[in-house]
Amino acid sequence: MRRITSVYLSGPDAYHADADLLMADKRALCAAAGFIPVTPDADALTEEDPSEAMAREIYAQRVSRLKDADAVIVNLTPFRGPGCDQAAAFEAGVMSGMGKPVFAYMNVTSEDEAELSARVEAYEGASAGDDRVWRDAAGYEIEDFGLPESLMLWAEARRLYVIVTPEPHHDLTGLQLCLEAIKLYSD
Repeated sequence: MRRITSVYLSGPDAYHADADLLMADKRALCAAAGFIPVTPDADALTEEDPSEAMAREIYAQRVSRLKDADAVIVNLTPFRGPGCDQAAAFEAGVMSGMGKPVFAYMNVTSEDEAELSARVEAYEGASAGDDRVWRDAAGYEIEDFGLPESLMLWAEARRLYVIVTPEPHHDLTGLQLCLEAIKLYSD
């Protein structure tokens, strides 16, 4: 097993109103744990005249940073709906495809939100049909394995911590637990 020295931090944090402070705190926690934090370039998201060319540059830059990192910690906190940030899910998949370990956490405000199916049911106005299968408003079956995220994200994560917190977009407990797990994994 290769020793892990650098960790890519994935998730919706770059879009947060306090992104600079939040990412500074996350980088400091990584450094204190002995890891080099690798983060997306948040400045790229603040361009005044976004374009397709800029989007391709951002993509290439992020994939390059993923390649440079030894592992990824993915923030799977529900973002703009019942599921995680789509880019974070993609980044987890890229790292998995490169054979690099994925660690994850999710912050929710109550135990009721700890399962993906419950969040989808609440968000989509789901209902059970005559077959007693829960479906969303469009008629799609709701995946229900009792997991906090889709089975593909859950199964790939070496560890996935679900933190119940009144501050889901600020709590860094999950990040700290992932950093501890990486230390154990790479020793």
